[in-house]
Amino acid sequence: MYQIQAHRQEGQTTLLIPAMLDDHFPLLQYAFHSRDYFPVILDQGQGAAELGLRYAHNDMCYPFHLSLGQYLLALGSGAYDLENTALLMPTVGDACRGSNFTSLIRKALVQAGYPQVKVLTLNVKGLEKDQALPIHPDMVWRALFGLFYGDLLLLLTHQTRPWEAVPGAAEACRAQWTARLAEELKTGRGLTLGRMRQVFAQAAADFAKIPLRPGPRRRVALVGELYTKYCALGNWDMVAFLEGEGWEVAVNGFSWYLLYYASNQIAAGGPAQGVWRGLSRWVAGLQQDLCRALADHGFFTLPPFPAFQREAAAWISQDLQVADGWLIGAEAAAWLRAGCSRVLAMQPFGCLPNHVCGRGQYAALVRRVGAGKLVSVDVDASLPRLGVYHRVKLLLEPWEKCACAIK
Repeated sequence: MYQIQAHRQEGQTTLLIPAMLDDHFPLLQYAFHSRDYFPVILDQGQGAAELGLRYAHNDMCYPFHLSLGQYLLALGSGAYDLENTALLMPTVGDACRGSNFTSLIRKALVQAGYPQVKVLTLNVKGLEKDQALPIHPDMVWRALFGLFYGDLLLLLTHQTRPWEAVPGAAEACRAQWTARLAEELKTGRGLTLGRMRQVFAQAAADFAKIPLRPGPRRRVALVGELYTKYCALGNWDMVAFLEGEGWEVAVNGFSWYLLYYASNQIAAGGPAQGVWRGLSRWVAGLQQDLCRALADHGFFTLPPFPAFQREAAAWISQDLQVADGWLIGAEAAAWLRAGCSRVLAMQPFGCLPNHVCGRGQYAALVRRVGAGKLVSVDVDASLPRLGVYHRVKLLLEPWEKCACAIK
């Protein structure tokens, strides 16, 4: 397995990747290292959306403006050798507008004066094969560990941080585990499934030792499009805002999305159906190990994906398979049924899959589930943040009259 170096080596191309998965990229980034590429996760958010709007029309969705703006800020910073720099844009390769991002980014780069910078795509659909980042076994294996370790730390931190008796204790524990796991991912040592299961149990045990304040807990679930669910830049620091209001924010793990995507490929049929089916069973087994380890130490998750999908069939049509599709409504229903009677759904303004597969079903979904309150908000480069925060506050108040106090 390739030994990752701390700094870019001679002959390597710097690979710029926009912020997208805040809880996963600190570890998932090591999957993108290779002898040819040295990845850098961008964290420059100030003014990114506005800069992106300068080079793309406002009919494109908010994640595109954010990604393009981050790229342009980085390229204009002077920190990178433009002759040895490339941009990476992951895409699912379906009818979501995200599948068109790469061609529009190339056009914007020419307009902005960076025609020499290559744009690579990362997808499993075989799109733009001549401009795709090569996928190799080391990448897949490291990505698997980065994904599950990211889920682990996300779920543990979100359930501990709002109630910690000593401020900063949860973040300190997460930082210790991130550093420890980063070393394993860099060297490639300890990347075994047995070690992964040990990490699940040991990390959960460490977080369970953190002293918590007594009293009831208030929990609000966050669902929606990937960028607005997992990225503070995309959701306007909504997790920090909600925690500042005294709420725990329940966010589902990314492995549920991976298995959702795999289930859609299985449903579509084709020559790769058997590969997706085998991958799905294997990943679902690891996810079940994660859920079991968390439950053993007093933490919770939504049901593992096979049970989650079976239960979702009673509430949501699983024919909605574009972008985040039926997963959005399924997560909302699952959180409501789990006793989380406040659900915040965030989506980019003008995102068709989110509005059809999500917002278009919310009212009927709440009526059918029979409990809880769900509010949907849009985010966009041209929308005022204050109005969004006020709408979210309406969702939260008055909490004393709802059934979401968790002992």
